Amino acid sequence: MYLFRLGLSAVLSLHLLAAQAQDLALPELTGPVILTVTGLDPQAFAGGSITLDVGRLQAIGTAEIATSSIWTEGTHRYKGVMLRDLLDFLAIGPFNLRFHALNDYRVEFPSVEATAAAPILAYEMDGTAMTVRDKGPIWVMYPFDDSAEYRTDTTYSRSIWQLDRIDVLR
Repeated sequence: MYLFRLGLSAVLSLHLLAAQAQDLALPELTGPVILTVTGLDPQAFAGGSITLDVGRLQAIGTAEIATSSIWTEGTHRYKGVMLRDLLDFLAIGPFNLRFHALNDYRVEFPSVEATAAAPILAYEMDGTAMTVRDKGPIWVMYPFDDSAEYRTDTTYSRSIWQLDRIDVLR
């Protein structure tokens, strides 16, 4: 009830301060940048973007899934950050996202479809960092073996490999 008395501008200011505090909580970049997120609020993030290396992604959270896919043989273990955790950390609301791959493949993704179960932004496969040659630096991966809902043309099209940028479309 107290928040209702603050007024909209005060609530927005508190939201921006929380986002800035989260940005400051990330460790310094120590490795190569593997993901850039653009379209963020420029008052919360300098230039409206943030660059992330593996260390920063790990600071946001880690998750693992084991699954087979239509692009690989057998089951593999993938480690990365849940897309939902990244969106929550960056205080990204219900916007559409555009994923960009190094080869210029692009696909749109409604942020509200990121759940606690999928997808994962995988940067390791079977304990090894994914290289560009092996679909890295990041592969948007779903637990395909867990449910038929992940084995659709839409989900396959969103399973973008060589992901290097996410644009928030406001």
